[in-house]
Amino acid sequence: MLLLLTLLLQGPIRGALAGPVMQSWMTVFVAVTVQALPFLVLGVLLSAAIAVFVPASFFARALPKNPALAVPVAGVAGAVLPGCECASVPVAGALVRRGVTPAAALAFLLSAPAINPVVLTATAVAFPRNPEMVLGRLVAGLLVACAMGWLWLRLGRADWLRPPARASYEGRGRGAAFWGSVRHDVMHAGGFLVVGAMAAATLKAVVPQEWLRAAAGNPVVSVLALAVLAVLLSICSEADAFVAASLSQFSLTARLAFLTVGPMIDLKLFAMQAGTFGRGFALRFAPATFTLAVLVAVLTGAVLL
Repeated sequence: MLLLLTLLLQGPIRGALAGPVMQSWMTVFVAVTVQALPFLVLGVLLSAAIAVFVPASFFARALPKNPALAVPVAGVAGAVLPGCECASVPVAGALVRRGVTPAAALAFLLSAPAINPVVLTATAVAFPRNPEMVLGRLVAGLLVACAMGWLWLRLGRADWLRPPARASYEGRGRGAAFWGSVRHDVMHAGGFLVVGAMAAATLKAVVPQEWLRAAAGNPVVSVLALAVLAVLLSICSEADAFVAASLSQFSLTARLAFLTVGPMIDLKLFAMQAGTFGRGFALRFAPATFTLAVLVAVLTGAVLL
């Protein structure tokens, strides 16, 4: 019935798609999607390999015994080990379950999807004329990850965090677990990429430019607007730089807030954190992460951008 209806209305549909607004919408949507897909696939492959083939005991042995020192080491480990949001939560859960101090595991959870090599490379490609965005994203992401780890070490309570009861890939062969993880993450993250590209295209083509200029013209409103947008869109971190680059009306600092907040706390991450560590943990951890990420992004942008 849908195909028949499309055939019957192909004339009006063709006319609507030929309009300037739809042409602009499709141009932005296709550009964002095509640019981001290679980095999305590469990130999913690498994160699946790490989650399946690198044992969690490796991280436990590599981290210092002193919790305060383990936090920055875990943050740096997240910077050199590729992983998307979907992979970082179960890996952090495995670290906690195997005895790693929760503060270090949480630092890894925040840094891995925010500042890993695939994400930074994608940011450099998305902002070829603004290489300082790569440094800004690295500095802001690492600072937030370490600060949240130390904050948990200072104020966190054991009864706020419920360690996961079982491994993510228990009972499955490594090959099956790897391809299962790849299929899940490609479909899951790819869907959010499409939604993000559609939202970016809609902002560019449909929303009146006066509204965007008004929001972008106010430094406080622009930062908060893109930070909230990052939470709502829930874009995979391997692809969010291309969406941020398309929001050219906004300042680099506002877009840095978008890139800092998104990989650390969004709707899907909140659900995953609540399911892995408990609702009480997520209700405390998510607002603190959002607030700190916005503040650090603004300070980093003021210094580096």
